[in-house]
Amino acid sequence: MARAAVLAARGRATTLPNPVVGCVLLDPDGRIVGEGWHEGQGHPHAEVMALRAAGSATRGATAVVTLEPCAHTGRTGPCTEALIDAGVARVVIGVDDPWAPAAGGVRVLREAGVDVETGVAADLAEDVNRPWLTATRRGRPYVTWKVATTLDGRVAAADGSSRWITGMAARADGHRLRGECDVVLAGVGTVLADDPELTVREPGGTALPRQPLRVVADSAGRTPTSARVRGADGLCWVATAAEVGADATGRVDLEALLVGLFARDRRHVLLEGGPTLAAAMLAAGLVDRVVGYVAPVLLGAGTPAVADLGIGTLTDAVRLSLTDVARVGTDVRLTLEALP
Repeated sequence: MARAAVLAARGRATTLPNPVVGCVLLDPDGRIVGEGWHEGQGHPHAEVMALRAAGSATRGATAVVTLEPCAHTGRTGPCTEALIDAGVARVVIGVDDPWAPAAGGVRVLREAGVDVETGVAADLAEDVNRPWLTATRRGRPYVTWKVATTLDGRVAAADGSSRWITGMAARADGHRLRGECDVVLAGVGTVLADDPELTVREPGGTALPRQPLRVVADSAGRTPTSARVRGADGLCWVATAAEVGADATGRVDLEALLVGLFARDRRHVLLEGGPTLAAAMLAAGLVDRVVGYVAPVLLGAGTPAVADLGIGTLTDAVRLSLTDVARVGTDVRLTLEALP
């Protein structure tokens, strides 16, 4: 299952709104005879790729797959049927499929006489596919807040300058992260102050062919028609309160915005807005993960990473679970998850 999870991760930048899935086929003696992963919409699923790689060695084999094989026909046929037709004797599954139209694979396989075991190394299968699984279960996209700060938690100096707090390696890593999401979300304040493109670019600045939807939370529709975020590819949505709905303060209802994005087949939102939008998302409990790049820089003044959360005492602080620490060039990347 660990190998299947590694294979699944290869599809992180290409599969959305589909899940990442990895599959390993073992012969009766436990030797690997085929491997596969899902590369994206319209492409064969991981199980089919592994079966193709195994060729004639599928009879009596064991398929180890991170996600329950699908039992429906979409752009591709059901993986359960492919496994049964190939003579696979046993299927080991990490996580059951929470998407109702595709679920039921376990039942279909068992009815065909295939030995099925579920929940094996579920933590690995959950972790590699967490954005899609979370989005499917909640009916709204998984939200990762990406922020780059100084050591004293500033995202801009007192004069508003913010380019660049982190080094080139951290910025390149941030573009990798953008490439794994299908939405980049910013507030109108960020758009007016910085006029960002919010596209995924190579280190040299060239935009990649596959781009996320760029969304501006803009309650009153103040985003200029000339704003670079609008681009020329049609992948921009200026979401106003009039269109999405307003919260109690008259601003864009952020939960309604996420539900609307889910309805548009978007599953992973990268929040890159400024401190005001970040605070609003945190206060609403809509941030699932934080990826923070911390630079060895001190300002002593300037814009904080997050605006006032209305917290007056330490016991009410928003607390997160630290899951990874990595050095990225001259900076440090912290990955944290929201506590349940």
